[in-house]
Amino acid sequence: MPETETETKQENPKTKANPVELSEVEQTQTANAAGSIDLLLGMNVPVTVAIGQKQIPVQKLLQLGPGSVLELDKSINEPVELYLRGSKFATGEVVIVQEKFAVKIKEIIGLNGPENKKKQPQENE
Repeated sequence: MPETETETKQENPKTKANPVELSEVEQTQTANAAGSIDLLLGMNVPVTVAIGQKQIPVQKLLQLGPGSVLELDKSINEPVELYLRGSKFATGEVVIVQEKFAVKIKEIIGLNGPENKKKQPQENE
């Protein structure tokens, strides 16, 4: 009888491998998959709203303080961009609801839409 690979290797006295018998698993109904999606639908995901951006030299950044005004690149009439995990998925306009900022959705682009090539501005840009 030929030696097997495990027989030719030197065994560590502390390690012993035992064979395992696995049984067949029957496929279940798709109801379990529907239950899984219900779990996902209840999860919260962070949505980021970008109202604009500005690039400034570090020297000017260090001069900012209370009362400083940092002008952004967008006009007040331009739509804001909504991002889901860094991908643009919608545009909207900033509104006030019960003395809090809110966004009124104007267009759903979708995560795979052609406009989604532009990713959310990163902190290092």
